[in-house]
This record gives sequence, structure tokens and C-alpha cells, in this order.
Amino acid sequence: MPALMIQGTGSNVGKSMLVAGLCRAARARGLSVAPFKPQNMSNNAAVTADGGEIGRAQALQAQACGLEPVTDMNPVLLKPESDVGAQVVVQGRRLTTTRAADYAALKPRLMGAVLDSFGRLAAAHDLVIVEGAGSPAEVNLRRGDIANMGFAQAADVPVILAGDIDRGGVIAQMVGTQAVMAPEDAARVCGFVINKFRGDPRLFDDGYRFIEDRTGWRGFGVCPWFSEAWRLPAEDALDISSGPAKEGLHVVCLALSRIANFDDLDPLAQHPGVRVTMLRAGQALPGDADLVIVPGSKSTRGDLAFLRAQGWDVDLAAHRRRGGAILGICGGYQMLGRMVSDPEGIEGPAGDSPGLGLLDVVTVMTGDKRLTRTAAEHVATGCGFAGYEIHIGRSDGPDCARPFARVDGRAEGAVSADGRVMGSYLHGMFRDDGFRAAFLDGVGAGMAPVPGGTGYDRSVEDALDALAHHVEANLDLDALFSAAR
Repeated sequence: MPALMIQGTGSNVGKSMLVAGLCRAARARGLSVAPFKPQNMSNNAAVTADGGEIGRAQALQAQACGLEPVTDMNPVLLKPESDVGAQVVVQGRRLTTTRAADYAALKPRLMGAVLDSFGRLAAAHDLVIVEGAGSPAEVNLRRGDIANMGFAQAADVPVILAGDIDRGGVIAQMVGTQAVMAPEDAARVCGFVINKFRGDPRLFDDGYRFIEDRTGWRGFGVCPWFSEAWRLPAEDALDISSGPAKEGLHVVCLALSRIANFDDLDPLAQHPGVRVTMLRAGQALPGDADLVIVPGSKSTRGDLAFLRAQGWDVDLAAHRRRGGAILGICGGYQMLGRMVSDPEGIEGPAGDSPGLGLLDVVTVMTGDKRLTRTAAEHVATGCGFAGYEIHIGRSDGPDCARPFARVDGRAEGAVSADGRVMGSYLHGMFRDDGFRAAFLDGVGAGMAPVPGGTGYDRSVEDALDALAHHVEANLDLDALFSAAR
């Protein structure tokens, strides 16, 4: 069962992208390869072919492998609902909601599911490339660990340690990680990779040799900064970029505190003639915004309070008076209504929260969670698109008589009487190039037509191919893949 694990000296060192590049490079070499992440913490989830949910990063890695995403690729997904608690999803299904302080007691029960999922993937493929979480240097979390060295020891998987030179201090990252690790964990590391280098990598030759000499680990290479990363789906909402500066239709998305499933924005950010702004806490809504997106949230009522605290409720009302368009997706759709009720306390304390009142609908949270892939037809343009639903709660009211879309003949979502405020539970709609162009032209009525440009899915595929070439050209992949066992 050959496998290799990429762990990092810290969070955001580029593990997810390295794994995606290695997966595509291994596939190009004719290997059947699959991604695996024992434990992920993210509210950006993907609906899988087997009807569950996994982290969006693992769905992209599956695409790099030429595979449909399945729940075994990310058996434990933690979805934060507050600063101290998270929903625990195991093999695609919600298990419980727990406080961070209590999660340690739960982890030993989860190792069986983690190893079960890993075993199935390993038996079905030539190679499994595993992504760690955080850092093995977090020795306070080592007991009961299922995300890094605890998993690597239990599954007997060799480890490559990745460090981020762009943030500085990479020598200390590497040497310090080894210094604090238990000897048996340090012995499992078979080498390291330096990631995100800008400039001439030869300038780091002395530092590279110092790490090798001090740790006894071999280096597998220095990977330069990957300039095409903006073309790949972002793992963090604040990383979403429109790429090179451009003018045109201005789409603004509210960066909610518990923003979820923000992959809706990636195709918009890459569309020619569209610029996307992620509006951070404390910032006012720009007066030149054409479309404001209120995105999904893992805590609808909590983010309603957050939205009001930023003054965005006032900004949205002014934006509508100016004739601007507003689209609420999933939790954002719920916020646009008159009321959000959670009588059972599913997302937090039981109670009701007044909505923004921009749509005449009322939402009631329910215990059942809808997880499904969906084909729909947009009512206003007649364009079909594929998407997915991943939500709790149902919304009803007079504005639902003007649906946003139709799914299997039934009405879905709601639109205000003037057509400027729209709500839908459907994620992923903007991946469809035809629908995206038609929708944007409708929003920008009276403006120059928004050009179509390259297809989004083709752009992601091209970026994955470029990423594979990038790691192939800069890392010793023959040695790295040979380290798998």
C-alpha cells in the first residue's frame, strides 16, 4: 500500500497545493493516485459522489487525480460554528457538535474511521498522497493525534516536511520542528521540501545544506512561488483573487465570520471583465459595486449579527436603492429574508433573529441536512447549470412565487418584485460558463456585455497541469515517489 504524507512546519505553508501538484504529476506518470487528508478543518466543503461532504481542497486534489471526490478522501471534517466549537463530520456525515476543549476526548474514537477510509483508498490505487493538518511541531496536540504523526505512525506512512520560505525563518521552522518532535516521530521524516521561494533559489544553497546537515534529513528540492495559484479554487476566502488588475463589472462579497462554501466566487474572480472584492470586517461597501453576494455561512444567525456589527445592513439597503443587485446564496439567502428561526438550537442558542428584510421569506432551521448534487434551470435567463445543495433549514414566503431557478420542475429560491434581490440554496452555479455569462449580463444591464473568455473548468485543468509541471521541474520526484511505502 504505497503512500506518502506531506506535513508542514505550520499552517498555510502550501501543503494542499503541493499535494494537488504531486497528484497530477503522479497521474501524468501513469500511476493510479488518490488524495487523503485524515482530518480537515474547513467550512468550504464539497458534496461527494457518494452523497457526503469533504473539504474543498480534497475535491480539487481528486480532480488532479482524475477522480470523483468520495468521503474516504477526508474522513474527518471539522466545520467551525463558533470560536470554541465545531460540527464533526465523519465519513461524510454529521456525527456531533463539540467544543474544542472536548474534541481531544473524541479523537481516539475517530482513528478507526480514519484508518478504515485510508485502507480502502490504498487498496484501490497505486499511490496515496496524504496531507497533514497544521504542524507536527504542535506537540501539545500529539496525544491522540489523527491528523499528523499519530496517523503516520498508525498507518506506517513516511513523511515529507514542507516549509514556507516566503514568510521567513524557514531554517528555524525545519530545525525547530525536529527539535521538539519525539525521536520516533522525527525518525519517520524522510526528507523536506522548501516551498514558495521567490527569486534565485541558488541564493538559498547554504541554508538548504545547513538544514540537511543539522537535521540529517535529505532535501527533495526548492519549489518556487507558483504564480498561477490564483486560477485554482481558493482554500481561504480571503485568498480569492481576480488575478491581474482589471476593470469592469464589480462584484463584492461580504467576508462573513463563518463564511462557508465560497467556491461560488472562484469562477467570477476569473471571468474577464469582472473584478471581485472580498469585503473584510470594518470596511464599507464600495459605492461602485454592481452585484453584492451574501455568501453561505456555517452560523446564519451568528453571521447576521456580525453583518449588522459591520454596518453592512445599512450598506445593502443603500446599494439596493441605487439600483444594485444582491444575491444571497444558502445562508446568505436565509439572511436576506424577514426572519431566521432556530427553535431547536441547531446552530447555536435557540431563538429567532430578524433578517435583513430584503426578501419576503422566513427561514426555519431543521435538524435534517440536505446534501445533494443538483441540475437546475435559471428562470430569468433560461440557462441550465449544475450545482449542489449543502444546508439545513427551509425558506418559504411570497417571494418564493418568483423562484430563482427550477429543479426537476419545482421552484427553488426567491426573487424580489423588482428583480434586484435574489436568493438561492444552490452552490456552484457559476462554474457553468454559459449561465455565468448570461447572469452577469443581466446584472450589468446597460453596461458593455461581459466577455465570455476561457471556460472555467478548462482553466482549472490547465492550472493543475501547470502546477504538475512546476513541481516536476523543481523537485526530485523520482526520489520523492521512491520514498513512498
